[in-house]
Amino acid sequence: QVQLVESGGGLVQAGGSQRLSCAASGSIFRFNAMAWYRQASGKQRELVARITNTGITNYADSVKGRFTLSRDNAKNTVYLQMNSLKSEDTAVYYCTARTTGGTLYWGQGTQVTVSS
Repeated sequence: QVQLVESGGGLVQAGGSQRLSCAASGSIFRFNAMAWYRQASGKQRELVARITNTGITNYADSVKGRFTLSRDNAKNTVYLQMNSLKSEDTAVYYCTARTTGGTLYWGQGTQVTVSS
């Protein structure tokens, strides 16, 4: 069973920065990819950023140049560094991990609120 525990959410002012962490139970090498999704109130869940097990990253157009996704294999953790935050970044952020077998696991989510 895979557990993903997110942390780092909270309230931040527009223009500020915040870093989200996602700690996995066990090695993250077993995952083909890990990603962050977000869901704002009344909107559909959307992919924010994704990183493969070879370190390839891709980002939603709305966060390119502002967000950076990285991984620390030794700590079994991925990080989402969010800079120049905007009010439209307010959402619940979810960490995901997809195994080589194709199973997708979700974390419980962490709220990020950007005040303008």
